[in-house]
Amino acid sequence: MTDLSLFSDEQITALLAALPDPAFILTRSGRYAAIFGGTDARYYHDGSTLVGKSISDVLTADKAAWFIAQIAIALAMPGLHVVEYQLQQADIRGLGIEGPNDIVWFEGRLQALPYPVQGEEAVLWVASNITASKKLEALLRMQSETDALTGLPNRRKLMVALIEQYELFARYKTPISLLIFDIDKFKGINDEYGHLAGDKAISVTADVCRTELRATDFPARLGGDEFVVLMPHTSRELAAPIAERLRVRIEQALQALGTLGAGTTISGGLSEVQAGDSSCDDVLKRADDALYRAKRDGRNRIVHHQAT
Repeated sequence: MTDLSLFSDEQITALLAALPDPAFILTRSGRYAAIFGGTDARYYHDGSTLVGKSISDVLTADKAAWFIAQIAIALAMPGLHVVEYQLQQADIRGLGIEGPNDIVWFEGRLQALPYPVQGEEAVLWVASNITASKKLEALLRMQSETDALTGLPNRRKLMVALIEQYELFARYKTPISLLIFDIDKFKGINDEYGHLAGDKAISVTADVCRTELRATDFPARLGGDEFVVLMPHTSRELAAPIAERLRVRIEQALQALGTLGAGTTISGGLSEVQAGDSSCDDVLKRADDALYRAKRDGRNRIVHHQAT
């Protein structure tokens, strides 16, 4: 523990004022009793005008209520209370400065003070701008869930979505259909025209999925030339014309590539989550089995797995 007697009052005041992150003294009722620091101009405005105001004067009702609730939690618990929160222009009112145009993320570290301030219990609230780390976190998450070639969700993201939809089916019996398809004779494209040509065929297929499917559908690249389309709130009967239209549109788009896409088609298997399924893997297997039947029966078709 630092011996504060080594420092004069002026030095302590200067030290507090030099803090990069702002440190607020907030009373239980939400009044700004004092503000120290916040010298890092990259992230913070001068907050001195807040002193004497209430959080309710500065923030919208819902946001102010959240802040006051966090103060109450910090006052009721021993030790440090740490929270993450976001602010944007729509949250701020009554300030003489412009609010942030984009969402700004903060980490708040709250510690109850052992003495009253202005006749009320109070906390020290240190706010650290963590927007950069949040953006990096979001970027890394997106990269881990997105197929680099097509920009579609990858297998990892697909399985998360499928599990979520399966759980909704288990609870509410909401219909869910699933289409698995791949590009017919894709190996021949790679062998004759090279892997860049194969990548082009995959990218074109992904583009058609983006433009032709409904906003609620979830197309993903499973791997190689294999794709999956998850169709929530859709029975197999309703999914069938969607899958057939997609087959036709992809064939047209691949044919438009000229010699590379000449005669190139897709085959697919369509299935629906059933009451007897023990997991989402069951519907995946049925759709995959139907895909293999489509290949065996001559390709360029969508085979439906009949419900049992």
